[in-house]
Amino acid sequence: MISNQILQNTIDGLKAIARVDFCIVDTDGSVLATTFSDGENFSEASVNFVNSPADSQVVSGCHFFKVYDEQQLEYVLLVLGTGNDVDTIGKMATFQIQNLLVAYKERFDKDNFIKNLLLDNLLRVDIYTRAKKLHIDTDVKRIVLLIETKNEKDVNALETVRTLFASRIRDFITAVDEKNIIVVREMKPGETYEDVEKHATAILGTLNTEAMSSAHIAFGTIVNDIREVSRSYKEAKLALDVGKIFYSEKSVVAFANLGIGRLIYQLPLPLCQMFIKEIFDGKSPDEFDEETVTTINKFFENSLNVSETSRQLYIHRNTLVYRLDKLQKNTGLDLRVFDDAITFKIALMVVKYMKYMENRDK
Repeated sequence: MISNQILQNTIDGLKAIARVDFCIVDTDGSVLATTFSDGENFSEASVNFVNSPADSQVVSGCHFFKVYDEQQLEYVLLVLGTGNDVDTIGKMATFQIQNLLVAYKERFDKDNFIKNLLLDNLLRVDIYTRAKKLHIDTDVKRIVLLIETKNEKDVNALETVRTLFASRIRDFITAVDEKNIIVVREMKPGETYEDVEKHATAILGTLNTEAMSSAHIAFGTIVNDIREVSRSYKEAKLALDVGKIFYSEKSVVAFANLGIGRLIYQLPLPLCQMFIKEIFDGKSPDEFDEETVTTINKFFENSLNVSETSRQLYIHRNTLVYRLDKLQKNTGLDLRVFDDAITFKIALMVVKYMKYMENRDK
């Protein structure tokens, strides 16, 4: 459960304090961590000690201690030296390693609990029972952030995120697949969605500079109860997908700001195809030339303002009017009319959605 590196760091620290050598072996006598070179020489003695009823003993100037995890023998700790001080040091080191086992087991249990919570694998009564056992508050405000990295199994990104949240011990960082990192963030009093977005932007900046990892972040809505965390997670997943289609220029996407994109994303493809056929009469916006596409986008950016659009495109007002007239002739929609502009805008978004779904299924 505890990595060998953690065990090594622990006994290195203990040696620096107590100035004696330590070695940790498993129940088969294999050395897991050691501060001296000939730990393997004690393998046979360690196995014999495992099979003995004693919890500690001294053999050839080496102190042996059993380390338990809930009454199950997990490790054997060896301490080199003689005298009462060494015996006391060994007992203290054994206590320290047993506490490490408890801490890491609780962390493992919490991680499993959060994963099952996100995936709706728990009954409502089990949620509250297990949360109480793991000392997790059930009635605080939380929000789920979903971080999608460019590369699968991006260990550097995961460790960077964990480092960023190291001081926030009430937050949880986990993963349910190979590409996404999930942060279940507890909201502080007075925090808003703007604060969450700023925090997400800061995470992106750190990932880009320290982990050299390109990422996108989406987050759901704030929930008030632990059983609603899975809803915030599903919202974050939806926001991530919708953001890829309609807001690809954004690196941080909030579920609450998806607008009409969220509605279009839930439309069945046959209905979308019927709508596009009705609007464009079998044509596709892909057939528009670059000049027309640029004009359309700029016109929408400027809220259908002809004067401002012509100014930003560096063309005469009459030239813009000519282009809009030409588009009206080809599509039957006049972008200067609000209803037609809304229809055209939705149609363009529907086409984006259809392309995304077609490419995803390939």
